[in-house]
Amino acid sequence: MNFLDFEKNHVESAKRIAVENYYEEREYVPILPDIDVLPDLEYFANNGLGIAAFDDDRLIGFLCCYNPWDNAFGSNAKGTFSPIHAHGAVKENRRFIYQKMYQAAAEKWVKRSITYHAIAHYAHDTESINAFFTYGFGLRCIDGIRPMEEFECPPCDGVYFEELAKADVIRVRQMRQMQSEHMGNSPCFMHSSSDDFQSWLACAEERSSRIFAANDGEKLIAFVELKSSGENFVTETENMCNICGAFCLPEFREKNIYQDLLNFTIRKLKGEGYTILGVDFESFNPTGYGFWLKYFTAYTNSVVRRIDECVLHD
Repeated sequence: MNFLDFEKNHVESAKRIAVENYYEEREYVPILPDIDVLPDLEYFANNGLGIAAFDDDRLIGFLCCYNPWDNAFGSNAKGTFSPIHAHGAVKENRRFIYQKMYQAAAEKWVKRSITYHAIAHYAHDTESINAFFTYGFGLRCIDGIRPMEEFECPPCDGVYFEELAKADVIRVRQMRQMQSEHMGNSPCFMHSSSDDFQSWLACAEERSSRIFAANDGEKLIAFVELKSSGENFVTETENMCNICGAFCLPEFREKNIYQDLLNFTIRKLKGEGYTILGVDFESFNPTGYGFWLKYFTAYTNSVVRRIDECVLHD
């Protein structure tokens, strides 16, 4: 096995591997949409951070990533991310190929002072996931998917469901604040300062999204927010909607209220022609992890590793 910088002349072969890997996952998760063309890879051929693995003249794997950014995941480190379409490997010896590719790619990345590495994998590709777990990565994010079909749930008496008008999205501000505080607690530790939260809130209230809410009398008690796209190319499918925010007041949990809210949302979206519902969430949020995996099938696992920045001063 030998390694080269990922370049434009590798793109077509890499696309074929990426498509093959996607359809492997689709065998486990049939609700995934039929996609013939994945996003273009030329971006990754131009940034000088990718690796191509060869067995003689045959491309057997590639590992690329986005240009780095500062303060990755709220840290002081520079980070990068490799989405599911920006890497792939043939089935034979896949775990070994990924380990060797990461070794070569990580050397590049650290030379560019990139010490926070995040890579999205297909959830059922245990060979690639185990390769990165072996090299110090841990699970952080999950994408889930389900058909736009209701699930069995008893109705909640006295609870009213509605879609909020754009002018009314401020009604969920308090719950957004509570959600932010929850994510800052153990075991999530995704702390946001007051200034950071206010900056995020301003963007959230202006973005193109839809919010469905549950009310107990005059009191808003839960919401779910949706966008037409999510965190990977799968979510760009026209008949798919994606959950990008969700919260239920603690005292109203475990009463089937949130399940009924989702069913209300599903009925509305299905009537508009949508057939697939997606969600992404942090694996280290025990509340979300337990709920979403009960009703959605995971199709990606994103893993992360932070390298001690002292390596940059050797």
